[in-house]
Formats: sequence, C-alpha cells, structure tokens
Amino acid sequence: MSRKILANDGISKSGIEKLEAAGFDVITTNVAQDQLESYINKHNIEVLLVRSATTARKELIDNCPSLKMIGRGGVGMDNIDVNYAREKGLTVFNTPAASSASVAELVFAHLYGGVRFLYDSNRNMPLEGDSNFKGLKKQYAKGIELRGKTIGIIGIGRIGQEVAKIATGVGMNVIAHDSHATSSPQITLSLFDGQEISVEIPLVSKETLLTTADFITLHVPAQKQYVLGKEEFEQMKKGAAIVNAARGGVLDEVALVEALETEHLNFAALDVFESEPTPEVTLMMNSKLSLTPHIGAATVEAQDRIGVELADQIIKALA
Repeated sequence: MSRKILANDGISKSGIEKLEAAGFDVITTNVAQDQLESYINKHNIEVLLVRSATTARKELIDNCPSLKMIGRGGVGMDNIDVNYAREKGLTVFNTPAASSASVAELVFAHLYGGVRFLYDSNRNMPLEGDSNFKGLKKQYAKGIELRGKTIGIIGIGRIGQEVAKIATGVGMNVIAHDSHATSSPQITLSLFDGQEISVEIPLVSKETLLTTADFITLHVPAQKQYVLGKEEFEQMKKGAAIVNAARGGVLDEVALVEALETEHLNFAALDVFESEPTPEVTLMMNSKLSLTPHIGAATVEAQDRIGVELADQIIKALA
C-alpha cells in the first residue's frame, strides 16, 4: 500500500514525478480548510504539503494522528503551528532557497515600474491614451534611473542577498540592516560567461539605512510589531520609495498611505498585505501604489524548484 501525500495547494509536475518514482501516492485535490481534518483521516494522509492558502493549526495536528510531516512550499511558515507540531513529533519543513530569485526579480519589477510610473501609466493609457497623449507624456516625463541610487535592504538572508545581487548588477549602492547578522555578507554574482564576482554588502544601523536609502525593500519574517511605521517613514529621505514583498504586517499600511499622500514618499509597492486576501480599499485605490497579489514566488521556475525540494526532503525522511 503506497504512502499518501496531500499537496493541498498544489505541487509542480516534477515534484509529483519524483515522489511517485519513490513509491508515494500524491493527491493534488484542493480540500476546503473546514474539511481538511476529515479528509486527512479518511485517506490516512502521512504528509500534508501547503503553500499560503492552507493552514495547519494545533487542532488539525491533534486530530490527525496519521500525519508525520507538514511541508510548506515557500519560505514563511506562519500558517503552520510549527513548534507545536514538532513537539508532537511531526517533521515540519519549508523550501527557503527555491523561490529567492523569483521574489528578488519581482522587487525589481516593482522598482523599475515605480521609477518610470508604469503602475500608473498602465491604468491611464487605456483610458486617456488616445485623447490626452501629450498630457500623459508630460505627466510621466520625470522618471529617474536606478543606477547610482542607494538601495537599503532590511533583512539580508537568502532573498535579501538575491536582491543585493541584482542591485549590484544594476549599478546601485547597496546597504543592508539585519538584527540577526553578525558580519557583512559576501554575495557572488554568476555572469553569463561563467565568470564570478564577489562583493561584500556593508551592514549599517537601521537609522542609517532609513536616512540614506533612496529605496528600501523588506525581507523579514512575520513580526509582532511593525518594522516600518510612522516614525520610520518620517526618518526616510523625502522622495524615497518602499517595496514590501515579505509579509503583510511588517509595515504599517495606514502610515504608509499617509506618507504617500503627504508626498514624503514618492511611491511604494506591495505584494503582501495586512488583511490578505482582502486588502484595504484605500490601498487598492491609491495611485502611488504598485500592487501585486502575493506572487513573489509564483514563477514557473520557482514552483518547479519548490516541488523538487519538497520531494527531496520527504524522500530523505520517509522513503
């Protein structure tokens, strides 16, 4: 009898193939949260794989004795009661490296879109492009270049370092703040022709980063308190910008909107939200916000790597 894995939020084809080759039965049925406990028990599921849509809380862990492993396809595990599950003898794991490059590229998609007003132009061109072409051209004519500007990275782990690599390649001045880092990280850029270049990213205080960076990007786990709030926004340079592709709740969205409306900040970009999956209307309607629906890790390549990494960890532990 094959051992059963429920990939409730999906898994890549390559991940399925690897698990099936190792003798596992992979179920990709999307089970509603309120029916998940019953489904796991009925089908004797040993491994539950989730992304961000499904939660695995204490009650589920207590009431599903067949579960041996819970895997998160992605980085953050705030949708799983990790410590409790481990206390109960379950193996809990994630895929911290697989999506780092994808998130970093989304950060720069937002940055390039922000400095050239693409987030706003793409709204207005379909409405006014044929009747107000010259007016819109004038409106969007004061873009700036990223090259030569300073980017401040808060959280210089795997994703932060991928951001630093792109920023270095673009020609930006890169600084970082990380309350857990003890030394300045070395990043290695792999070029198209096989050459490699190593660069050290200087660590600075949070205050120095806030007051000197032209752009700030967040790469920290979920927090009990805001990493960036009203006080931090006031310390930032006038005309600076922020990108949050980390977790909803690491910055104060109300204070952010205020900083945008008073024109202290030039623009901001959000891929994650405090009230996800129903972001506040004030964010949706703000013309200075570049918005995406939590798609940082949502590339074909990242999902393929995530599936393979999930499979490797399950096979290593259970096969």
